[in-house]
Amino acid sequence: MQYLLLIYTEEADPDAVSAADREADYRAYGAFTQEVVDRGFLRAGDALEPTATATTVRVRDGRTLISDGPFAETKEALGGYYLIDCPDLDTAIELAAKIPGAAQGSIEIRPIWELPMASMAGEPAAQTAD
Repeated sequence: MQYLLLIYTEEADPDAVSAADREADYRAYGAFTQEVVDRGFLRAGDALEPTATATTVRVRDGRTLISDGPFAETKEALGGYYLIDCPDLDTAIELAAKIPGAAQGSIEIRPIWELPMASMAGEPAAQTAD
């Protein structure tokens, strides 16, 4: 089963974080990432740029509306993610608890809804014989 582990933490000014703290974070995330790789669960993962770089797009009455920044104004921001493929939710919870950001923020676990590719492409589903 595939799960998306969404990492929410309070955004910090990168200039306010000491080099030692930044290096400790890199090491902690590197160790976690290596564990997920070694266990064969990692499918993807990345950190995200700060919310100040975000662009939000909405379509209302056929018009595309664009605004700078994230849609939601919250204290915690989506800072990164891991896409994993593991046996079950219990394993996903175990891994989420090991993500360094869980100590300061929260990790949202979302199962991936695996849709058939034909339906995503707008093609009719294959017919089965009765």
